Amino acid sequence: MNKVVSVMSAAVIALSMLAGCGDTAADTAGTGDAGSASGDKVFKIGAIGPLTGGAAAYGNAVCNAAELAVAEINANGGINGYQVEYKKQDDELNAEKSVNAYNTLKDWGMQVLVGSTTSACSIAVSEYTKADNMFQLTPSGSAEDCVKYDNAFRVCFSDPNQGIASAQYISDHNLATKVGIIYDSSDVYSSGIYQKFVQESEGKNFEVVSAEAFTADNNTDFSVQLQKAKDAGADLVFLPIYYKEAALILTQASTMGYAPTFFGVDGLDGILTVENFDVSLAEGVMLLTPFAADATDDLTVNFVKNYQEKYGEIPNQFAADAYDAVFIIKQAMEAKGVTPDMSVSDICEAVKGAMTEIEASGLTSAKMTWAANGEPNKEPKAVIIKDGAYVSAQ
Repeated sequence: MNKVVSVMSAAVIALSMLAGCGDTAADTAGTGDAGSASGDKVFKIGAIGPLTGGAAAYGNAVCNAAELAVAEINANGGINGYQVEYKKQDDELNAEKSVNAYNTLKDWGMQVLVGSTTSACSIAVSEYTKADNMFQLTPSGSAEDCVKYDNAFRVCFSDPNQGIASAQYISDHNLATKVGIIYDSSDVYSSGIYQKFVQESEGKNFEVVSAEAFTADNNTDFSVQLQKAKDAGADLVFLPIYYKEAALILTQASTMGYAPTFFGVDGLDGILTVENFDVSLAEGVMLLTPFAADATDDLTVNFVKNYQEKYGEIPNQFAADAYDAVFIIKQAMEAKGVTPDMSVSDICEAVKGAMTEIEASGLTSAKMTWAANGEPNKEPKAVIIKDGAYVSAQ
């Protein structure tokens, strides 16, 4: 979890606060299409994420929220007067399938990509967006290499920034004196956050007393890792991992009578949706995230209402990042007067130029700016799980 107009920011907020999805983004049954727009010239925006499988909570959140944003934009005049067509593709959390999804969207005529959702898939696809010079804005691909090319930007914090911000938050809020860590050494996302967390922890008002790894081949039994944290006296366990493994860890910790504070990052967002998981075990879990669905500002209230009405669930931070991503693309396109008849490469050059000039305001931050390296600048937030829901941490 590194880097315009005020009028433009206000316009984006005003548009995104309008309730309702409009009729221009009705689903096309069985195709994964949405956002059909009238007229000879339209923008074509695609999104990629795991719509099925173990990380479906992430991919569906991203693709649904992007769809919602496109619908709102179309209902309010489009981008520079042009409507937007939208299509999503499932990559099943598989890098090769994410590339296949990209090629499918490219054949469809995609001009800008929102995605991929996860880091490894986003990195794989970026090799192809770079070759095609297509603008790529990943809502949630947090590994450093997701934005290694100049055509790729992100909305979320990078893995190093999430690790740094987590250590700072734990220290600043006096959440622990002894910290244990459980991380996935086979995953670039988890390892990247872990490494920066440990580095940032030096000199803080807590001590890292255990750091135990697991891998994708050994991710069901965490009794050894938990026992070592417990024996070391860890009163907080940091989990820079995904929600499925976190649910198992919380369940096993309860079984062994170990009840530290559990603190995670954006990968934990989704833990309340794990099938057969006793959500009461997540009571008091904290996670660093840029979005809290219980926030009372008009933008968040309307987004949560519209999302819940259309998709039947409370949106998570992946949804918020994707919703912001589409409006960021809109703002950048409008800043440079982009039109649909421009080539993919010309659109990319215009939009990436605008990204270093605009100041956006959205669900995940009241102020977002970007450096040329694709990294955002915005303030981190934290939420805590209470009564089976995410609420803002004080």
